[in-house]
Amino acid sequence: MTTSPSPEAPSAGRPHPAPPVGCPAHTGTDAVPLSGPRFHTDPSGLYREIRREHGPVVPVELGGFPAWLVIGYRELHQVTSDPVLFPRDVGLWNQWENIPPDWPLLPMVGQRQPSIYYTVGAEHRRHCEMAVPALEGVDLFELRGITERLADELIDGFCGRGSAELVAEYAVQLPVLALARIIGFPFEDGPEMARVLNALADGGADAQQAYARFGELIQRLVETKREQPGADVTSRMLAHPEPFTEQEYMLDLMAVTAAGHLPTADWLGNSIRLMLTDDRFAASLGGGRHSVAQAMNEVLWEDTPTQILSGRWAARDTQLGGRALRTGDMLLLGLAGANADPAVRQHGPRATDGPHTGNSAHFAFSYGEYRCPFPAQEIAEVIARTGIEVLLDRLPDLDLAVPAPTLARRPSAFLRGMSALPVRFTPVPTTGGHR
Repeated sequence: MTTSPSPEAPSAGRPHPAPPVGCPAHTGTDAVPLSGPRFHTDPSGLYREIRREHGPVVPVELGGFPAWLVIGYRELHQVTSDPVLFPRDVGLWNQWENIPPDWPLLPMVGQRQPSIYYTVGAEHRRHCEMAVPALEGVDLFELRGITERLADELIDGFCGRGSAELVAEYAVQLPVLALARIIGFPFEDGPEMARVLNALADGGADAQQAYARFGELIQRLVETKREQPGADVTSRMLAHPEPFTEQEYMLDLMAVTAAGHLPTADWLGNSIRLMLTDDRFAASLGGGRHSVAQAMNEVLWEDTPTQILSGRWAARDTQLGGRALRTGDMLLLGLAGANADPAVRQHGPRATDGPHTGNSAHFAFSYGEYRCPFPAQEIAEVIARTGIEVLLDRLPDLDLAVPAPTLARRPSAFLRGMSALPVRFTPVPTTGGHR
């Protein structure tokens, strides 16, 4: 994934109004439900409304339980910069006694587990010292070549038809196939891996079943690589000199795979959607490399694949954005909301209209100790950008097959991607295995 400098706390801009301090449990009508079509059809308008009504820290209801959604840029920077006051320690949550074991959102919120996501302090750093170098071992030039070949193979499957549905046939498939090569799981597991990760992210009735199956696939990967190590991320993790348990290896690989797949697929799909629906990109669809980079950066600001990230928990009673937080309250990181904060968006709504051109101080990769590791960002950028460039090179007259307003988003408050992207184009021959 292309790398982005860390966001910095803004030094200018109008201060947020401090809303009245609400009940920490916000069990009344004050809470905004993290569901409904507005999160998918008009998130920008929704964030403006809730910011006006509630300020930078919004009382929300997540699957029937209270939480705080942090949508202020400064406040999000504060939360992600302070792992002592706001640790990623899910065991602190003050709602555990109320959570049913079959709660569909449990896989997205997490449980106290020895993984890179849910450990803190020295233990978290221990996991990073094992996982991050394994990701750094990925040869990005080789990855680009692999992704080009995979993209050509996928495009060969539909290029002669003159039409395609780019989410199912391309954007979801390409990242998981590329990850299969660099992480080390078999290509034939790719489609099922994509299916279970989609189900997990959407938080439906089958989310927990999908999570269990995801674990089985990763367990099989660990067992295989113990017997037959290779030049892949899994083998490098297993070769780390400090010992980890089987559960720790599994959980860290699940974290790496999940974080690498859907956000990359949605970055790819959202960028293609932008280039097909925005006149600023229409003139250069025939492979204009600079426009691809602009579109991808704009998506990270305006249409970031990870809209909301779970989470942080208050280690003690404290104040944030004029709100009284109690020990164990959950904070959801409103990455998309913070990117749209007027305090940092005073020169126009679009990244390419003002100071955000080439500006990567967004929260698309989060921030702080639990930020998406730099090599993981590079990997995702290589996969997404290569996928877009090969697609536009092969199908230069690509166009939407349906009116843009009818395009639908995935039913997830956490991830913002396309459910489908129907396109049409002039049929072209397959590559025949070479270009």
